Amino acid sequence: MSSSSRPEDHRRKWDRDEYEKLARKRLMDDLDDDRSKDLSPIKREMLKQRDYRVDLDSKLGKSVVITKATPSSQSGGYYCNVCDCVVKDSINFLDHINGKKHQRNLGMSMKIERSSLDQVKKRFESNKKKMEEKKKDYDLEQRLRELKEEIFLFFRKRS
Repeated sequence: MSSSSRPEDHRRKWDRDEYEKLARKRLMDDLDDDRSKDLSPIKREMLKQRDYRVDLDSKLGKSVVITKATPSSQSGGYYCNVCDCVVKDSINFLDHINGKKHQRNLGMSMKIERSSLDQVKKRFESNKKKMEEKKKDYDLEQRLRELKEEIFLFFRKRS
């Protein structure tokens, strides 16, 4: 047999130059996508303290009849209207509302603002004032004496 009738190699030959061009093109496309994402990042506000009280006790000890036609917001458990989901117990509900998915749906990032020294001092002062006001409110004996004097003076004026 002659060597011309038989193929030299039965394996497939890859064109390295062609595949290098394809790889470079794919890398450039990825870089372009990353640059376009960097130009318009989503600005989320910093994590902040909740300004409302979480209602966990309103459904405590109550029975509810649930049918197939019952909307998910009225079904058993705690309903999150931001994320449109139902959580079965209070611990998981608290975990959900403090979690990353819920905070992101509210438009917040999970980053917190760094407080300055002045902000911390002001917070300490306000907390100290609140504690002093509470002490004044709970001085029960003094308050009872004042009320007795007022009642005594009131009846004295009437007679």
